[in-house]
Parts: sequence; C-alpha cells; structure tokens
Amino acid sequence: MKKNILSILLMCSIITITTYAQDTESSALEISGSADVYWKYDFAKQTNISTYFTEDHNSISLGMLDLALKKSTGKASFVGEISFGPRGQYRSILNGDENPNNSDNSFHIQNLYASYAFTEKLSMTAGFMGTFIGYEVISPSANFHYSTSYLFGAGPFQNAGIKANYVFSDKISGMIGLFNDWNNYQDFNGVSHFGAQLGITPDDNSSIYLNFLTGSSEGGELNYTSGTLVDLVASYGFSEKFALGLNAADYTLKSDGGYTGVALYPKYSINDNIQLGVRGEYFKIKDVTGIDGDTKTTVTLSANLKHGGLTFIPEFRLDNSKQKEFFKDDFITPTKNACQFSAALVYTF
Repeated sequence: MKKNILSILLMCSIITITTYAQDTESSALEISGSADVYWKYDFAKQTNISTYFTEDHNSISLGMLDLALKKSTGKASFVGEISFGPRGQYRSILNGDENPNNSDNSFHIQNLYASYAFTEKLSMTAGFMGTFIGYEVISPSANFHYSTSYLFGAGPFQNAGIKANYVFSDKISGMIGLFNDWNNYQDFNGVSHFGAQLGITPDDNSSIYLNFLTGSSEGGELNYTSGTLVDLVASYGFSEKFALGLNAADYTLKSDGGYTGVALYPKYSINDNIQLGVRGEYFKIKDVTGIDGDTKTTVTLSANLKHGGLTFIPEFRLDNSKQKEFFKDDFITPTKNACQFSAALVYTF
C-alpha cells in the first residue's frame, strides 16, 4: 500500500515538475528594429505638406533608429521598444519638449508592456502600447508609403492601459480595454478611455478590424481627446500580386467638431523585390459653429525596391486643400495644391 502511495506521489511530482518546466520554458531574446533616412523636395521650396515625419525640405534627414526586444517565459511575455531620432521623438510623441535642439530629447519609448496567456483563447496585456487604431504606424518598416496619411496624424499613436484579448475562433477575435488619455504613459487624472476591437479574418487573404475608442479627458468637452472614435481597417488580397487596403474613421468630439476620412491602399507586386502602391485619401475636419472645416484630398504614389533588409522608397505626393492652406514658392500666396517628391532608405533587421 505504502509503495502504491509513494508511486502515486512520485508520479504526481514528475507531472507537476514537467508541467512547471513547460509553463516556464523560456524563449530566446528576440531583437528586431529598423533604421531610416530620407530626402524630400517640396516644389514650393518650403515645408508645405505638414504630415508627420517628412517635413524637412531639400535635406538629407534622419528618420529614426528603432530597437525592439521581446522575451517569453511560459505563458508570460514582454515587449520593450525604444526609438532614437526625430521620427520617434518630437515628431511623434513628445518626451518632455518638442524642440529638436533640446539635449534632453534623446529617445522615446514606443512600446513597454507585458502579456499573460491564461488559456489558448484568453490573454491580458498591460503597459504602454502602440495604438490599435488605424492602418499606418510610426515605424516606417511597417508602412508601404514613407510619408503618412492625415488619418494617421489625427492619432492616437499609443495607448497606455490594460486590455483583454479573446480568440472566439480561428476567424474571430475581440479586445476590450481601459486606457489613459491619448499618448500618455502616465495620467494623474485617472483612466479616462474605453476601447474595443473586433477582428475578423475570413481567410488567409483578408482581414477586417473594427475599432472603437471613447472617453473624456482633462478639460472636459473642449479637449481634443474627449470624444468617440470609430475606425475600420481592412485588407483583401485579390491575387498573389494585387492587394487592397482600407482605412475609414469618424471622430466626434463631445463639443462641436472632430474629423472623418477614408484612405485606400491598392498595391501591386511586380516580383518579390519590386512593388508599386498608391494611397488615395479624403480627410475632412468637421464644421463647428460659424467655422467651416477644411477638406483635404491626397494622392501618393510609392515604389518599394527591396534587397535583403534594405528598402528604397521613391515617392511622389500631391495634396489638395479646400481652404487654400498651402503656399506658392513666393512663401506668401495661398494655394489649394501642394506637391512633393521624396526618397527614403529603410533598413529592417
């Protein structure tokens, strides 16, 4: 009898030790990132198109050096990502001062969060995370076009908070979360926003994400981040060579105003190393009492020429503004149109 009990206890111990070892199995530290530089020429000989990251006219300029670390131990995982350079600093999220000459403005945390998978279906993540809103991101290695859309510039860029992810099936997933105010890694006014996402992947060639973010920030109804944002991101691969992306969003402030917009991203692959793509965008600032909001339409034509981890991106962009927000090359005369050409090098590792 005692031998049987000892045998059972020994077996249980072996199972427990084996299970613990499996749950705490540690993966190798993953290191990834990117680096980019660009040159842009604005045909008005000034910075006319004020979207993010390509402001400098006729200059060889830095984008950013991005470094990401990822580590998993059993069901727990951690991601830390920092960036150095203008694209990851004062031209995305401020880290104290938007002045590029400030010596304290040296780097910015893009991601810093931990996740735990309670089951194969349920996981939770907490920390400072790249936003779930929108089609484009800060890092150029994840975008096809080097310049960014007005929808991207409207934000948010990052969300600090806690979220739960649940996989209902191999085709449907969902997320709900509580977050700080937009882009704030700390918010002494308290958690102020609720977000949710529904993801649908009918097959390997298509995906649909419906995103929702709402809340009230310090300053009440007049604050730009006090409102409700509904965002749709979708993609469909018609063939191995042709794919189409879509981003549509509507943001309504608790006071008057907000924005609405839609962008289409057709892309054609000539071969594995040469791709051509277009971004067509409509973006409107909503009217407020006594003021008509501006409307912008843009067409951006880009090529991706790849060799190993290096991508060369020549790009031509034409913007049109309803309210003549651009200027001619005399720096005085307002005009509806602005045009620029840029060339960027992006290395991903």
